[in-house]
Amino acid sequence: MKIFAERLKYLRNEKELSQRQLANELKISNAAIQRWESEMRIPNAEAIVLLAKYFNVSADYLLGLTDD
Repeated sequence: MKIFAERLKYLRNEKELSQRQLANELKISNAAIQRWESEMRIPNAEAIVLLAKYFNVSADYLLGLTDD
């Protein structure tokens, strides 16, 4: 899920958020963000939806299925 990790990091950096700040905003653990960005774990569907809504992008974009 390299593309997911890259896009998550890109979106987070666009908002000028640290991993910890994003985790606090979404009320999830900082470790989860770290693991997703380092490709150690794949987020579950609920987390993907949460991220898509937060960043106002589609789940397909996060998963690399579209470029929009």
